[in-house]
Amino acid sequence: MKKFLVRYRLWALLLVLFTGFVAFRSPSKRYFEIAKNLEIFSAVFSEVNRTYVDEVDPNRLMKVGIEAMLQELDPYTNYIPEDKIEDFRFISTGQYGGIGSVIGDREGKIVVLMPYEGFPADKAGLKIGDELVQIDGINVEGKTTSDISSLLKGEAGTTVDVKVRRYGQQDLMPFTLTREKITVNNVPYYGMVSDEVGYFRLTTFTDNASKNIQDALENLKKMGAKKVVFDLRGNGGGLLREAIDISNLFIPKGSEVVSTKGKIEKANATHYANRSPFDTEIPMAILTDAHSASASEIVSGVLQDYDRAVLIGNKTYGKGLVQATFGTVYNSQLKVTTAKYYIPSGRCIQAIDYSKRDKDGNVMRTPDSLLVPFKTANGRVVYDGEGITPDIQVNDESASAVLSALSAEHLLFDYATKYFYEHKEISPAREFTLTDQEFEAFLVWVDAQGFEYQVGAEKELEEFEKALADDSLSVDLKAELAVIHQKLNATKKGGLKEHKKEIISALNREIASRYYLQKGIIESSFSSDPDMQTALRVLGDEAEYSKVLARK
Repeated sequence: MKKFLVRYRLWALLLVLFTGFVAFRSPSKRYFEIAKNLEIFSAVFSEVNRTYVDEVDPNRLMKVGIEAMLQELDPYTNYIPEDKIEDFRFISTGQYGGIGSVIGDREGKIVVLMPYEGFPADKAGLKIGDELVQIDGINVEGKTTSDISSLLKGEAGTTVDVKVRRYGQQDLMPFTLTREKITVNNVPYYGMVSDEVGYFRLTTFTDNASKNIQDALENLKKMGAKKVVFDLRGNGGGLLREAIDISNLFIPKGSEVVSTKGKIEKANATHYANRSPFDTEIPMAILTDAHSASASEIVSGVLQDYDRAVLIGNKTYGKGLVQATFGTVYNSQLKVTTAKYYIPSGRCIQAIDYSKRDKDGNVMRTPDSLLVPFKTANGRVVYDGEGITPDIQVNDESASAVLSALSAEHLLFDYATKYFYEHKEISPAREFTLTDQEFEAFLVWVDAQGFEYQVGAEKELEEFEKALADDSLSVDLKAELAVIHQKLNATKKGGLKEHKKEIISALNREIASRYYLQKGIIESSFSSDPDMQTALRVLGDEAEYSKVLARK
């Protein structure tokens, strides 16, 4: 401890001398302020570590201090300490050493949510719904998802022993898995949705995303695709270079893709399509939603600006910021927002100005009155500062209160697991649907679980009753309130049947995943997905497709 303090004080002294030197050399007030505040921070940090009543972890204290400072900037500027570098690399590359499975918390139990097809967890026989109980002899009950994930990861070629609790089995089931280098496929699914229309989904922009898409397109063409649906819903972005290369697949060589503008010269650049495109003619519909962000918005925005594809769905997130990663001391890294990006029409789709906050410190989206109009290649009007608005907006139907409650209580998940172990097989995912009789059985099971949920009106009623608690009028209103409660309860009981179609669609997807994994979820949604149905309609009508992309 004594050696540490000596070394720390030497470091602090060097820091002060360095910042003092910078301040001395520069007449700029800005440099003086930087040096002064670094000196203050160093002095405070040193004194707290020296005198605070309880033992202080200097690593944790510094990490908290850095993170608090960065929170004043934007959500994307982050400090990455050495012990989190592997997680960061996975986000950037999609690669890690492990068993190839998504795990999650279900009522305090860590269960398998999705084993990736063809990877160790799948090959060993782990199933969705299996509860992880032991890993290499360590009892993991009560541990966090992060803790268990760390135990499962390791160098490729090493083994890990796990014991799971499986539905319908009294004894724990043992498995020995050999870890592999896991590369999560950017394109988890591609296939034909009609005789002429192919479909592919991109989930993230990690390494090789553009190659994965080109491979999918080549295979779709071999399968007879003459038109394609490109699904970017839920895709939060990733690598800028992959967004550029993916855009390049569909627009002529030499076309401007995106420009970045920042404070430092290195952040300023204009990127062009520098390769021969894969296909500049195939009719294409792109699906977006509120979770399509960053690189997803570059690709969808570029193809909208060149009138290359019809965008369908809902407005995107609105992240027009670019991050760069810099190595710092002791193997840590700093991810910093260095620029804003601008797509070919000249617009920046960033919806929030993090440099401006209200009196409470909250950031706000750009008001409609300040949105600036731009034009696509065909002269169609588009706007900056609001994300990417689809050419055809599909009603964003939020899940009903009853479906949200069923999902939140994991009843859809649990019933799908129960169904899987009671039914050896089902029809192909595209064709599978619960029968009326099976839906009635689900209702009986849900009721046996003691399922209850609240609707918005019920919450407001509770607040009203609280407000009346000390009011003389409350006595006169009790009878009326009791009647309202009875009517609400009656309405809620009918809620499950009233939303039968919506609930069955969700159950179909959940059950299909047990038999066909990720592909099952995607294929089972085709017939009930309003975005997909709209895309098929537009791609099937050449006149409508051309009209959407024409000058307005």
